[in-house]
Amino acid sequence: MTDLIPELRTPVAPEGTGRVHSGMAVSRVDGRAKVTGAAKYAAEESAPNLVYGVVVSGTIAKGRITGIETVDALTAHGVVAVITHLNRPKIRAYDIAFKDMTAPGGSPFRPLASDKIFYSGQPVALVVASSFEAARHAAQLVKVSYEEDKHETDLLATLDQAYEPRPMKAGFTPPSSTGDADKAFEAAPVKVESQFYHGVEHHNPMEMFATTVIRADDGHMTIYDKTQSSQNNRWYVSRAFGLSKNKVTVRNPYVGGAFGSGLRPQYQLTLAVMAALQLKCSVRVVLTRQQMFSFGHRPETWQKVRLAANPDGKLQAITHDAIHETSRLEDYVEVVVNWSGQLYACDNIKLGYKVVAHDRHSPIDMRAPGAAHGVHALEVAMDELAYKLKIDPLELRRINYAERNPLDDKPYSTKELSQCYDKGAQRFGWADRPIEPRSMRDGDELVGWGMATGIWDSLVMVARVSAVLHADGRLVVSSAATDIGTGTYTVMAMIAAEAMGMPLEQVTFQLGDSTLPMAPIEGGSSHVTTVGGGVHGACEKLQKRLFKLAQDMPDSRMKGVRQKDVVFQDGTMMLRNRPETALRLGEVLASSGIDRVEEKYLMTPQMLKQRKFTRAVHSAVFCEVRVNEKLGMVRVTRVVSAVAAGRIINAKTAASQVSGAVVWGISQALHEESFTDHRFGRFMNHNFAEYHVATNADIHDIEVIFAEEDDRIVSKQLGAKGVGEIGIVGVSAAISNAIFHATGKRLRSTPITPDKILLGDREIPVQDPT
Repeated sequence: MTDLIPELRTPVAPEGTGRVHSGMAVSRVDGRAKVTGAAKYAAEESAPNLVYGVVVSGTIAKGRITGIETVDALTAHGVVAVITHLNRPKIRAYDIAFKDMTAPGGSPFRPLASDKIFYSGQPVALVVASSFEAARHAAQLVKVSYEEDKHETDLLATLDQAYEPRPMKAGFTPPSSTGDADKAFEAAPVKVESQFYHGVEHHNPMEMFATTVIRADDGHMTIYDKTQSSQNNRWYVSRAFGLSKNKVTVRNPYVGGAFGSGLRPQYQLTLAVMAALQLKCSVRVVLTRQQMFSFGHRPETWQKVRLAANPDGKLQAITHDAIHETSRLEDYVEVVVNWSGQLYACDNIKLGYKVVAHDRHSPIDMRAPGAAHGVHALEVAMDELAYKLKIDPLELRRINYAERNPLDDKPYSTKELSQCYDKGAQRFGWADRPIEPRSMRDGDELVGWGMATGIWDSLVMVARVSAVLHADGRLVVSSAATDIGTGTYTVMAMIAAEAMGMPLEQVTFQLGDSTLPMAPIEGGSSHVTTVGGGVHGACEKLQKRLFKLAQDMPDSRMKGVRQKDVVFQDGTMMLRNRPETALRLGEVLASSGIDRVEEKYLMTPQMLKQRKFTRAVHSAVFCEVRVNEKLGMVRVTRVVSAVAAGRIINAKTAASQVSGAVVWGISQALHEESFTDHRFGRFMNHNFAEYHVATNADIHDIEVIFAEEDDRIVSKQLGAKGVGEIGIVGVSAAISNAIFHATGKRLRSTPITPDKILLGDREIPVQDPT
């Protein structure tokens, strides 16, 4: 793609933004479009003769459909069709056709594929009408009868059914061990053994899942979808329905939050395409807030951690086991226990990981999948060990600081965790913390200070990027990347502007279209290192091309000059420290008789070099809580998050990412849990009235500090790492540890709700299912 796609309404920085460089705090270039309503989301695209689909959700957890009565719905005003498994368009028969690029092992769920029911809330029909209101009314008239089978949705009652997942999805590394952790644990003088429980959490982005399929007369479908990868969803639709990829374009220029829920295609996409194919018209399907609870979630998880140490605090053994639920169809996996083999120096480490199959939809990655729970358990256990040793919790972590990866002895690409400890502790005032619990009080509230370490992978994937310089001075850089609210538009434009020495307002980054150059799914905190590295590479190639064109100009000032002596600055190229030699880039193109020049770059990881290193981002989280024991109320009044994430490209959006993740960590620690009525296998609190999330009143002072770090192993071009996930990791543990410091009560299940403050933890099974 060599020019702008007008329909994407690609945002451009406001006039006067000027010169930028890495580390600046730059406001989002898409900010004005979002606050004025100019940014259109998937449910806002329009088309002539558009019809509307409303999903009918199933009401049992397991069984089969024995009948669907649709007569009343079909005769309702405005209804066009009712699509069920009995009359849907043809779909591929094989599981492989429905495997998207992030699918775990097993058989993907296929909407309306058969009469089988796999989970409560499963879509069983789609009512299509000339208006949304008519479709919604008619959906209530569809009557479904079932033959119900016995179901299972209770993790704590089925831990003995756990098994090792098979086969595992790409990118997942099974946990490994070293030494003899069991023997070392038994021999050590100081030990702690703890079990942890975490309830189901659901993604709840502001934008609900929606798909608008705009069908052209020739049958081509332009699909506006809420997704974290336009190309993944195009691939899925093409394969599932047996369509040429040239017949399908997927666009997602604006995404109102996703946090992992958009990694895989959700069922409204499939249903909207079914309706468009069957009715040969444009279709929109939007899920309700309640239906947002009817697909992937962060899985319910049980963990056991055993730590053993000498009296001086040196760890002798780490054992970490985890079990979480998956679906009957797929073995969903995530990295839960592996972090316990990376964070602290120890010769004896044993890690175990299993899943239990339930009658639920497959879980799906949710911000910092695995680490949000796995690091929580390790860090609460470390705090417990510190108290048993009578050692300051921060000092215990310093004593066991790992200079190399304990499991494989690989060096870290960079690791500035000690700098995070230093800067975070100093800013927070940790040195003034009394070690004894219940030693600080303010009026009716007990005050506690807690801390935890965070860790997350530093990933780099494969991407293609195109960079086009126009004769009028505009630079258009393109890749099929996604901006889920993280600031991708802005950061990529900054990287290009800095590389080319151009004002930011002259640079446009184009994303969110499956026809653009290939980009990975937006996830795993990898977009800056991957797509950003590609942007930098494409601009370097563009510089070389422009330099050669400049050398060919009549009476060129660049003849006989080496490119390393040339700088690109303020929209010109010139000899270093010689402004009188400046050539405007538009002049170079005009002299060459061309109106644009384009270069493309394939970004690939430095695999041979990277595999020699452990690559991760690190953090240290310090927090203050105030606890009213009479009411069971906990307030998180202060958080300092110190993060080592390589070179920071945009200080403003990076800090925003971390502070937003801290808010979610507070929500994870104190609020969020989806409760199941196991009699029906159904989530009960599937709305914002009863599924509690942190609100403005729950959030107080949050301060984000970035350590000085430059990682050229992870990102040769930029020295950067990702920040999307690291901000949430360790937050819930720091809060839990602060609550113990305030109250002397050790709570090991999340969320920590007022009833637990008053009455203690819920019962966690004491048997050893591992």
